[in-house]
Amino acid sequence: MWEQIKSNQIRSVMLIVTMGTLLFLVGYFIGLYFLDSPTAGVILALIVWGMMNLVALFQGDSIILAMSGARKISPQDHPRLYNVVEEMKIASGLEKMPDVYIIDDPALNAFATGRSPDRAAVAVTTGLLDKLNRDELQGVIAHEIGHIKNQDIRLMLLASILLGAIVILAYYATRIMFYSGMSGGSNRRKGSSGGGGGAAVIIVIVVGIILMILAPIMAQLIYFAISRKREYLADASAALYTRYPAGLASALEKLANSNTQVKNANKATAPMYISNPFYKGGMAVNDLFATHPPLADRIGILRAMGGASYADYEKSYEKVKASRIIPASALAEAAPIEARPASPESQAGEIRERVERTRETSDLMWRLSNYRSINCGNCGTRLRLPPSFNEPSLRCPHCGYVNQLETA
Repeated sequence: MWEQIKSNQIRSVMLIVTMGTLLFLVGYFIGLYFLDSPTAGVILALIVWGMMNLVALFQGDSIILAMSGARKISPQDHPRLYNVVEEMKIASGLEKMPDVYIIDDPALNAFATGRSPDRAAVAVTTGLLDKLNRDELQGVIAHEIGHIKNQDIRLMLLASILLGAIVILAYYATRIMFYSGMSGGSNRRKGSSGGGGGAAVIIVIVVGIILMILAPIMAQLIYFAISRKREYLADASAALYTRYPAGLASALEKLANSNTQVKNANKATAPMYISNPFYKGGMAVNDLFATHPPLADRIGILRAMGGASYADYEKSYEKVKASRIIPASALAEAAPIEARPASPESQAGEIRERVERTRETSDLMWRLSNYRSINCGNCGTRLRLPPSFNEPSLRCPHCGYVNQLETA
């Protein structure tokens, strides 16, 4: 998939240059009016541009994870999730194990982030862990590992951070321009240029209006720069790594049937998720400005695959979309791969696994919140103690037995 990797590298550079050009123009107009020196404004804009890119490249992943409320976990915290990530890391040929994060959110979603495959992270919601069986979870994790392997993550990281910066700069710049231009700014101009002050105010107002219009337009342009194509390619990678396209298809069907939105998602981070975090049942998923391709198309392609290779995905994609998607380099190396059967599981086993994975995720979130757990000495009920609980004993609410607690 080197063609896709090269394309992502080129688009990353274009994104940085585009952002620099926008800030250059904004800096020029701000310097011209507020600093009486276009050069000073341009220098200020270049400093801001450089700082934004440094933040995006070196701390962007930490910012995204913090904004999403993600918490890092170890293999002991959630063995099933960690084991699945490790399996897909090996299947994909990644050299370094991604860090694993969990987000306390009932929505079904996941994303990958990082500045390179050597510094990457995978984050999943508790809702996803509760609702997906192992085959489905493998499909989702393999999809995110595909983003890491194809080096989509740097492009998405840059887009998220720079988009957030655009919105913030446009918000404050327009307000400073309007308020200063209509009061102090115009008074300052009147003393030196007479009637020219009125023309300057008009220019400032026009620039302010342009900035207000430009911010949402830039948001959409960045969405297009990221391209929905990357989701199809990550789906193809997931089918290859798991050798079970139906696993990801089943997971996407559960995502499509869920109306719960991700609480901490925003427009800057939305393209990073495996599916639109703002999705609501009945919304127009074929919207031209959507950040993700329609789930129905992605599911149909995976369900129609006869095998698990890139060539199989390409054939299925051509049937559904009547176009091509897989780079020629990947197809040239695509040996036939037979899809494996689903993991054998009885109905009773599925119910038991569902209960176990819900309990496993719940226990993890209690531990991450520093709650202690004890079992009632009489009836065995598991009791949760918040970090602030300092009493020497605890009465069981079910049987009334008084449990003596060990002091810290």
